[in-house]
Amino acid sequence: MWRLLATLSCLVVLSSARSRPSLQPLSDELVHYLNKKNSTWKAGHNFRNVDMSYVRTLCGTKLGGPKLPEKVWLAEDITLPENFDARENWPNCPTIKEIRDQGSCGSCWAFGAVEAISDRICILTNGHVNVEVSAEDLLTCCGFQCGEGCNGGFPSGAWNFWTKKGLVSGGLYDSHVGCRPYSIPPCEHHVNGSRPSCTGEGGETPQCSKICEPGYTPSYKEDKHYGCKSYSVPSSEKEIMAEIYKNGPVEAAFSVYSDFLMYKSGVYQHVTGEMVGGHAVRILGWGVENDTPYWLVGNSWNTDWGDNGFFKILRGQDHCGIESEIVAGLPCTDQYWKRI
Repeated sequence: MWRLLATLSCLVVLSSARSRPSLQPLSDELVHYLNKKNSTWKAGHNFRNVDMSYVRTLCGTKLGGPKLPEKVWLAEDITLPENFDARENWPNCPTIKEIRDQGSCGSCWAFGAVEAISDRICILTNGHVNVEVSAEDLLTCCGFQCGEGCNGGFPSGAWNFWTKKGLVSGGLYDSHVGCRPYSIPPCEHHVNGSRPSCTGEGGETPQCSKICEPGYTPSYKEDKHYGCKSYSVPSSEKEIMAEIYKNGPVEAAFSVYSDFLMYKSGVYQHVTGEMVGGHAVRILGWGVENDTPYWLVGNSWNTDWGDNGFFKILRGQDHCGIESEIVAGLPCTDQYWKRI
């Protein structure tokens, strides 16, 4: 009797799996399905006329990589607000509001790092130093300790490189800001616009060049910004909040599923779809929306992805691993007082 019931229950599971729609990533059907599920977020199209190979390239973080030493716990000494947004808390630090674009390169591990490092330099110098730290310098010069450049890397390696070798300044593609601006162009993954089309074949990491672009002073060596400490943040919700509250945005790595690609607004929770890869981002705050706790996060897929380049993701449940690989560090502020 029990064997018969077990067989019947297996058949029910199999038939329900077969009846579930097989939804293609990036498709209209997936958008409709997600919005009908009435989750805590809304779906829409962020990528059009692109192959999934390109999107997989964007998810260039190798999850479960080397770990930095864990920071001593500090949350118990801090009273944390229910909502916190680093953009509002440190309005004199323009990089916190900035969304960059990694182009057709799996350099999210480098972007999450330099974005948070730039923010922290400003925050920990009380707004005296505003610098866009170069994703190009980190991507091209870190080497194997960071991974494989445009073919994926480790956030922990990125922060460790900053403390050991330093990083020069460098803004967005074609900005001519800083010593080494980003050399990979943004691509057109949304509408028929002016940017070049996206390809997934790439994977070519630019050369490590230890000279600044023509006309920029000081020299490459003199332009370096150094970290004094880099560390892992304990995977406790309160510890991550305390770290952001005290020192500024952090870098996080998490698993991307195909439904995340369609995020437009609300608090993302994984509903359906295959795993696409590991991705690194910058967490800059937290809050509660319609009783759902969230992390406020900056992505590096340009401002026409998601909610003007930002997104919210479920907080406190290590959703998609978002709380388990948090890295951060502290700049050596002495170097700046000598320059001012």
